[in-house]
Amino acid sequence: MKDYLLPSGSRMPVLGQGTWNMGEDPSARAAEVAALRLGMDLGVSLIDSAEMYGEGGAEEVVGEAIAGRRDEVFLVSKVYPQNADRRGVQAACERSLRRMKVERIDLYLLHWRGNVPLAETLEAFVRLREQGKIGDFGVSNFDLDDMLEAGALPGGELVATDQVLYNLAQRGIEWDLLPWCRERRIPVMAYSPLESDPASQAGLLGNPQLGAVARRHGVAPARVALAWLLRQDGVVVIPKAVRQQHVRENRAALELAPALTAEDLAQLDAGFPAPRRRRPLAMR
Repeated sequence: MKDYLLPSGSRMPVLGQGTWNMGEDPSARAAEVAALRLGMDLGVSLIDSAEMYGEGGAEEVVGEAIAGRRDEVFLVSKVYPQNADRRGVQAACERSLRRMKVERIDLYLLHWRGNVPLAETLEAFVRLREQGKIGDFGVSNFDLDDMLEAGALPGGELVATDQVLYNLAQRGIEWDLLPWCRERRIPVMAYSPLESDPASQAGLLGNPQLGAVARRHGVAPARVALAWLLRQDGVVVIPKAVRQQHVRENRAALELAPALTAEDLAQLDAGFPAPRRRRPLAMR
C-alpha cells in the first residue's frame, strides 16, 4: 500500500479506517471491533480516532480491536481544543493511551482551533514527542491561514498533516490548501470522504455523473468516490465502516484508483466542478 513519509521517519498509509460515532452504542461494539479487525486483515492498518468520539468510547473500541496487534497499526488520535494547553495536552494524551492500551500514538492531532494559543499547543506536542508518547503531530480543520501561522511558530516545521473535510462534493481545499500542502509534502487526511449525514451522502452518491462512471467499471458509486481521492498525490483517506461489506468495498477502492481513465475524471469534474475561487474551509 502507498504511504507517506512523516518527519519522524514513520510512514503513514494512504488508506485508513475512521471511528467517528463508534463507542456510543454498547450493542454495536462487537460489530465495530470486528470491522476494524477485518480492515487490518485486509491491510488497512491506519486507524483514526479522537477523544471526542463517544467521549473516549471510540478509543476503547480501538484498544479492543488492536489488542495483540499493535505492531500492525498506524494509530491516529486527536485532542479537544479545550484540552490543548500545556497541561491539558499531556493529560489528554495519557488518557487516550490508557483507553487504547498502548504506549505510543503514531500521529496526534489538534482536533480544531480553540482559544488556547497555538504556540502553547505545539510546545506541548513537541514535549510529548520527546517523551516518546507520540511519533508525529499535526492539526485538523486548519485552513491555509492557520497552516501559515502554525508553520511560523516553534515546532511548526514538524506539523505532519492537516486532517480536513474533503470529497467529490467538497473540493474547496483544491484552491489553495491542498497545493500548498503538496509543495511542502504535508499529506492531507480526507475525513468524511463519502460525506457524513444521510442527505449529503445521498446527494453525493446519487450524482448521475458518478453513477455513470461506476456503471462503466461495474462497481458501486462509493468505490469510485473513494478511488478518486486515493489516486491523488498527497491525500490520505479515512472512511468509516461498521458493516463488513463496506470495509471490503473501501479496501477495493485502492485497486480501482489507478484504473480511472481520463474520461472518468472529466465526467467526475463535470458532476462535481472544481472550485473557481477561494472558499471557507468546510467542516463537519
